[in-house]
Amino acid sequence: MKKLFYLSVLVYALSFSFQSCNNGKTYAEMKEEEADAINKFILDNDIKVISEKEFLENDTMTAENEFVLFDKSGVYMNIQYRGDGKILEEGRYNISSRFIEICIKDVPDMKISAGDTLNSNRYSPYSENFLLTVGSSTSYSASFTNIAQSAMYEMYSTSAVPSGWLVPFAYLKMKSYISAPPSDKIARVKLIVPHSEGTSYATQYVYPCYYEITYDLN
Repeated sequence: MKKLFYLSVLVYALSFSFQSCNNGKTYAEMKEEEADAINKFILDNDIKVISEKEFLENDTMTAENEFVLFDKSGVYMNIQYRGDGKILEEGRYNISSRFIEICIKDVPDMKISAGDTLNSNRYSPYSENFLLTVGSSTSYSASFTNIAQSAMYEMYSTSAVPSGWLVPFAYLKMKSYISAPPSDKIARVKLIVPHSEGTSYATQYVYPCYYEITYDLN
């Protein structure tokens, strides 16, 4: 009985702590606010949203300012350039990227506002490097490498690559260049990533982010 009592107290304490960190709002309320923030971002930026069916019918391409919504993950993706290589098959690959991460929802507990840039390596001498594993069932997982030079690791203290970053690999045509690739040949996308597919902070505080990311196969 004592063990059950202590367990109940622990569960209550953790629940209270989580709600306190989010101004007493329930998870359902925070998810609703996130959905509202994403919809506002879409309207404010005149984004056209298409379905996965439309995306496939269009040879997995998106027009300018057109984003495909993946129902399963809730990620929105605009492909600016697919690359001039081939879609990655089962195996492990070293990827380098440049990115900018922008919050698209007010997060009072973190003292950030919609439109704030949270992280970026655009002007860093170092690329964001990660090891990508493509599974037999076209599953994707990845971990940041060279963490001493990783802007994402420095910010979030985890080597796990956000799941939302991996969604584009099913459609990008990657290529390894012998020398530095011309910038117009690097695969690049724009993403709207909900908290469930985002960083550890996004998951904890339930906020979505907008990303612009390039992917280069090393």
